[in-house]
Amino acid sequence: MIPSVLASQLIRGVQDFLTTTFHATTPAFQNIMENFVEQENNLYKGPYVSIALPFKTGESKQKYFPDILNASFIPYYHQELAFKRLGDPQPKSTLVATGTGSGKTESFMIPMLDYCRANKEQRGIKAIVIYPMNALATDQAKRFAKEIANAEALHGLRVGLFIGSKESAPNTHMTNDYVITDKNVLRQDPPDILLTNYKMLDFMLMRPRDQKLWEQNIGTGVLRFIAVDEIHTFDGAQGSDLASLLRRLRAKLEIKEGELACIGTSATLGSGSTQPIRDFASTVFNETFDEESVITEHRIDAKTFFADVEDELFNFPGPNNIDALQYQNYTSKEEYIQAQFNLWFFDEVKDVNDVPFRRDLGNRLKKPIAERKRSSLK
Repeated sequence: MIPSVLASQLIRGVQDFLTTTFHATTPAFQNIMENFVEQENNLYKGPYVSIALPFKTGESKQKYFPDILNASFIPYYHQELAFKRLGDPQPKSTLVATGTGSGKTESFMIPMLDYCRANKEQRGIKAIVIYPMNALATDQAKRFAKEIANAEALHGLRVGLFIGSKESAPNTHMTNDYVITDKNVLRQDPPDILLTNYKMLDFMLMRPRDQKLWEQNIGTGVLRFIAVDEIHTFDGAQGSDLASLLRRLRAKLEIKEGELACIGTSATLGSGSTQPIRDFASTVFNETFDEESVITEHRIDAKTFFADVEDELFNFPGPNNIDALQYQNYTSKEEYIQAQFNLWFFDEVKDVNDVPFRRDLGNRLKKPIAERKRSSLK
């Protein structure tokens, strides 16, 4: 889709709808709607271009979790902050409030896996992750399986998905693509990490046939992490249910104060003061969240980002290029695309169909920004 073309089509569609739906029959008001929608800024403004700036990378040169993560892995800054809190020998309760696609899951998954690796010989559930929906739990289970399969140090760890859905052929062991889903296997041999939802966790605490799941955890202190994904969805009565459930879990497993690291994640916890967020989490988990417990996203500021990108890759059109940006001024799609390509990327005309040129451009786009800039200076 070409954004400028789509925007024009949407505007024209709304205009046509209004002029045909609210057609004036009184002579004094003839064409009043047509004149209104055609006048600039009456009905719409824009379109505007919104650019999501990249996340800021970590500042520390420390290699986190070397037994799990590849040596070349560089965490985002918010992941680095989470690693410092959750990777500590005494992990601290943490709230990860960053945007979609920011690696929230990795922020707590990697510390969990590292703790399980270090305590591999100790039996019992070491971490619980509660999801608001079965679909989300099912999807995230694949990520746990993949991480374990890719790190030799994690081989032998077991993750179980315990939700209400029934399968004709549930997984009885870990695979490269998925976790254990056979409930009887999980009851007889509890996993290191349990993925579930709050309703199923409630059943597991009450049902007699599920009590074997907890035998290795009662009074042992082996359970170290409990995470609630998309914690903002647990509001109102559902939040009260979850808070009560977590208190019952603590009582059943005889978890001592300060023994458990509680984690909440959300992309929509809001902005401003962190006090309401911390108060909410404290109520749900019955745990203290300190002033540094809320980790928000950190993005590269626009000035820094565009200082690197503008000179190297883009030739941003200005007000004098308005006519050249209008698709109505071209006789064909091909002519329009060629003109926009040159307008945005190059001062001089380049043939978009030239194979060597396209290959060179593709290689440039694959390089990191800093490397592209260095290449242009040579």
